[in-house]
Amino acid sequence: MGGEEVRQPRRLAREEKTIATMIAMYCRDHHAAPAADDGEGLCPECSDLLAYARLRLEKCRYGAEKPTCANCETHCYRPAMRERVREVMRYSGPRMLRRHPVLAVAHLVDGRATPVDDGNEDQGTGAGPAGS
Repeated sequence: MGGEEVRQPRRLAREEKTIATMIAMYCRDHHAAPAADDGEGLCPECSDLLAYARLRLEKCRYGAEKPTCANCETHCYRPAMRERVREVMRYSGPRMLRRHPVLAVAHLVDGRATPVDDGNEDQGTGAGPAGS
């Protein structure tokens, strides 16, 4: 493919950095033998998980407007991978505030955002017919 690589929106880039950081923290503290040749310092299992998470972010149907995965109505992770990510987040989440406070706060703020509405804009917005 000879085309230029498209740059991710800031929010997606930050979300990718957050999941990569969380997986790296988990891997460093749980797995004794990280692989040096993956460019991330991760063991093969965690490297696979990060590659899968990146692919899911890239393929997300909501794009830059996506909610955090916990708030998303579309669960696109396979069940086994979803459980692995949950395990990583349960471990790394509380530690993010101390080790990476900016990423942690940004993730918390993103999690408070309202999920994207797929359909009717008219529900409860007052955007109905005039004169009601």
